[in-house]
Amino acid sequence: MKITKEQVLHVANLARLELDDAAIESFAEQIGNILEYVDALGEVDTEGIRPTTHAIWRTNAFREDRVGDHLERDSALANAPREEDGSFIVPKVVG
Repeated sequence: MKITKEQVLHVANLARLELDDAAIESFAEQIGNILEYVDALGEVDTEGIRPTTHAIWRTNAFREDRVGDHLERDSALANAPREEDGSFIVPKVVG
């Protein structure tokens, strides 16, 4: 599949990239090769093959919620760079 210079420039503009002519030609060729490969994969006979979401078998990674002991306030604050009245003091991140 041939990718045009205009298509590469459009994608580069969306990604806010500035490309020179050599890069545009290179990307057009590389993207074209990738799309040709994807098209070739569409020709593979997958009759009777179950769709999958992962290449390997996966099991649920969740565990049951269990009640446990909580960390005491003094222990939690022991390594805090700054604390005041039992709370962490952190830098302001929004204006």
